[in-house]
Amino acid sequence: VDLEERLHELDLRSDSDIPDVPPPTDSTPEILKSALSGLSARWKNWWIRGILSLAMISGFFLIIYLGSFMLMLLVLSIQVKCYHEIITIGYRVYHSYDLPWFRSLSWYFLLCVNYFFYGETVADYFATFVQRREQLQFLIRYHRFISFALYLTGFCMFVLSLVKKHYRLQFYMFAWTHVTLLITVTQSHLVIQNLFEGMIWFLVPISSVICNDITAYIFGFFFGRTPLIKLSPKKTWEGFIGGFFSTVVFGFIFSYFLAQHQYFVCPVEYNSETNRFVTECEPSELFQMKKYSVPPLLQAVLGWETVNMYPFQMHSFALSTFASLIGPFGGFFASGFKRAFKIKDFADTIPGHGGIMDRFDCQYLMATFVHVYITSFIRGPNPSKLLKQLLILQPEQQLSVYKTLKSHLVEKGILQPSLRG
Repeated sequence: VDLEERLHELDLRSDSDIPDVPPPTDSTPEILKSALSGLSARWKNWWIRGILSLAMISGFFLIIYLGSFMLMLLVLSIQVKCYHEIITIGYRVYHSYDLPWFRSLSWYFLLCVNYFFYGETVADYFATFVQRREQLQFLIRYHRFISFALYLTGFCMFVLSLVKKHYRLQFYMFAWTHVTLLITVTQSHLVIQNLFEGMIWFLVPISSVICNDITAYIFGFFFGRTPLIKLSPKKTWEGFIGGFFSTVVFGFIFSYFLAQHQYFVCPVEYNSETNRFVTECEPSELFQMKKYSVPPLLQAVLGWETVNMYPFQMHSFALSTFASLIGPFGGFFASGFKRAFKIKDFADTIPGHGGIMDRFDCQYLMATFVHVYITSFIRGPNPSKLLKQLLILQPEQQLSVYKTLKSHLVEKGILQPSLRG
């Protein structure tokens, strides 16, 4: 009992020790403020959120048109901005601006972790390009050792920066930095991995989260009566349920349109001859129209015995369901984080929405699910990727692989023993 009381006292003390962080300033453009000046605060926020949402969606479609490389740059930019917003909160809360080296070390660790993850991506997807450049061959061969050496440098710099009477604060910020790296860099790396599988695996999950956020807000705004969770008082069961059904329908229809175009369904590959990313292929079975039998219970309602659809549309149900039922918990987690440190938003980057992290708190959780889903249920052996890895080998090694494969095919009866090569 004494131990429980002491722990309770520590909890109360830690909460009271957290200072109030100044609320973010209103960054709404003056022209928009004057145009909406006659509205109540509730409707003013509605229009600001709506106008900025349409602007962001339009910009997102423009970047999609510009291609996969621009999408990768967008993901990287969002990652850096989210990292900056979370790290800045740590600086403000713990008054750590004056800690020696720590601001520089935070960004140094960000560079180290990005170097590691993007180096792994280059090694996996740009093997032919790397093979032609001797300097890159060295960097790729010793990539993990170089990454570890860079991290150790930062680690040693942190230890050398420890100052008496500030040990606890410095270790707070060291842990804060590493958790932030885990949330932002690791997840954004998974987003790019999903993109390489095909733009549809990038667009459908992201659009489903956006759709759920918008429709849940609309249903909650007009019909919300029943509070959903204490962490987010404005969230309602009506908005949660309405967002779920809207997102499932949206994901099914959106998947149908995307599945018809090679640009969206083909894996993103780098063409070393043209130095460009290409999305050309023979669509897999996931994106070829098939006929399905309608369950007897639904036949009576719909009047259809069969229906034609893309197999990917079945997977869109899983993606949409996760975006609607589990994805919002990323937002609830962010709400709890903000309440813990007495802030309303992560930043004031987007008027009516808060910071970039306020808009992407659910996206990172969604990215992890999509990556796990692809590796568990979709991805199989990739001959193209394996061939790229074989081309990196020395000629003697390639010949050894060829002889081993030939012997295996002969044993299985696929090749004749007399075949020469």
